Amino acid sequence: MIRVSAKLVLLSLGFNIPCTAVKAAEPPAVTIEKSSEILQMEQIAAAALETPQLNLHPLPQYGYDQLDYGMTIGIERTPGGRLWACWVAGGDSPQAFFVLATSDDDGEHWSDPRMVIDTHDDKLPRARSTLVGNLWSDPQGRLWLIFDQSIDMFDGRAGVWATICENTDAETPAWSTPRRIWHGVTLNKPTVLSDGSWMLPISLDQRGGFGPFKGCFAELDPFRGANVFVSTDAGATWERRGMATFPNPDWHEHMIVERRDHSLWMLARTAKGIMETTSTDGGRTWTNPVDSDIKQPNARFHIRRLASGKLLLIKHGDKVDANHGRVQLSAWLSDDDGKSWQGGLVLDDRKGVSYPDGFQAPDGRIYISYDRNRSTDGEILLAKFTEEDILAGKLVDDHSKLQGLISRPLGLKRDAK
Repeated sequence: MIRVSAKLVLLSLGFNIPCTAVKAAEPPAVTIEKSSEILQMEQIAAAALETPQLNLHPLPQYGYDQLDYGMTIGIERTPGGRLWACWVAGGDSPQAFFVLATSDDDGEHWSDPRMVIDTHDDKLPRARSTLVGNLWSDPQGRLWLIFDQSIDMFDGRAGVWATICENTDAETPAWSTPRRIWHGVTLNKPTVLSDGSWMLPISLDQRGGFGPFKGCFAELDPFRGANVFVSTDAGATWERRGMATFPNPDWHEHMIVERRDHSLWMLARTAKGIMETTSTDGGRTWTNPVDSDIKQPNARFHIRRLASGKLLLIKHGDKVDANHGRVQLSAWLSDDDGKSWQGGLVLDDRKGVSYPDGFQAPDGRIYISYDRNRSTDGEILLAKFTEEDILAGKLVDDHSKLQGLISRPLGLKRDAK
């Protein structure tokens, strides 16, 4: 065993290089014993600290005829009305990379891939993946693409990166050089709090590194959990405010809602379903997690505050307190901050539908993207509907539409079924 200062290890791996715009507590400068094998794997993981390159001219290499997998990341709308969608290609695996496309006719037709983040490099000893992230239009109208970079599925540290586009409706959108925010991954959109600050959910997996990276970056163990970061300067800097930890953790994929009494309500994914916790001090401390009354399989969900003041919930199952696995993706509304739920519009009752993400347009219409049968169909789909549709449990608005197609990988072997 080799005794080494945790802080020296991080510095030797370039810890401070990409994090200059982040106000975050550093791990305590303690001495940790690390085997030569762990140190070797941490050196390999250092490649995840290199600034990712954006491919703004992905065709023909990343055309639909070259893709064979589809897992939703997110969807967003620009101030000019353009829709951006992002999904994972390559697999829910170390081969994962991001693909983005746009629609200028409200989701009826979609472009060929317009941008790709694929940081794989044959010169590296192990695969470098981009697997987790989201799209978000901030209050200033800028479009953020938030994404992770890790070696393998999770090297024990990974890292949340962000690139920003300010001319989102231009013929040739320009994206900023990606900036590393912190360790871990972010799957869901930030929440704009009532005081104007932005709260970003960041998961540093409680299980530590996967596979050969087990035991790596033990100095980060005090920070493993469902973290919340806050920006008070429109995203120029981010400060780690606190975190919650959960039993039976599985990626967290947590989302935060600010209630009317200004308390924060966090819902998180665990291996046994959704658990919840509350903060009354702005996210610095959180109550002991409890099982949520929202019953959900081990899968992503979506919750957000609508312009009407109601909460929107997208989950699996035709009841709030029941589910039958990754089927019956449904929409619900609450006007009492989640104490009760109304509606139950089933967006898609087929098997293999999952990973909802969405936004609300200025006219009140709700847009949700999700995927279906990632490996055998690879479809990225779009649902457009209203609050009235949700409460009626069926489409009552003539302009609402379910199961619209965003993308389908044409390189997929259809006989795989």
